Amino acid sequence: MAKSKKHTKGEKRVEAVEGALSKTEQFIEKNQNLIFWVVGVIVVIAAGYIAYTRFVMEPREQRAMEEIYMAERYFENDSLEKALYGDGIHLGFLDIIEEFRFTKTANLARYYAGISYFRLDEYEKAIDHLKSHRPRDQIVGALSYGAIGDAYLELSDKSQAIRYYTRAYRHEPNIFTTPVFLFKAAQLYEYKGKYNDALRLYKRIKYEYQDSREARDIERYIARTEGLTETN
Repeated sequence: MAKSKKHTKGEKRVEAVEGALSKTEQFIEKNQNLIFWVVGVIVVIAAGYIAYTRFVMEPREQRAMEEIYMAERYFENDSLEKALYGDGIHLGFLDIIEEFRFTKTANLARYYAGISYFRLDEYEKAIDHLKSHRPRDQIVGALSYGAIGDAYLELSDKSQAIRYYTRAYRHEPNIFTTPVFLFKAAQLYEYKGKYNDALRLYKRIKYEYQDSREARDIERYIARTEGLTETN
């Protein structure tokens, strides 16, 4: 009796699998030294990373967190020079950035340094430090982008200010920071005569963030911008 087509196809699939397994076995047998070497390298790298993280980075992170304490206190008390440069005993934000590179604390120090320079009216230095800050946190990340926008506004660069306000309100949207930077961007669009863009952002505040402080008088801004849109 002739074999059925279904049975024949099944046998061919089995033969194909067996052939593939055979080729794999041959490859492993032929290249086992290389494979063992590659696996060994991966294990060593993984073990090295774990050891580096545990015995080098974690202690450095802990020390950096201890060192930044006084700089943060000076920052809170508006003693910005000491916050930035230290007091001769305790490190300032700039020291922490230099001595504890690649730590989360050094990254936070970049944010603090940027805000400190902004308060000291040194806007270009503020921008440099804030741009080097890697936004990780929902609120601090948005505030960092927004502060860059504020600094550009102080330097009369409204286009760059809008750019960074936009990045600020797009960064992990939330009720606390998003409406603030939507409003700032909308006001600049209105100032530049881009009334449709301004109106779009004002309406976002109205409909998406109606419980925010910016939404309290937003109808007034919407009505004014709609009037300007109609007359242009």
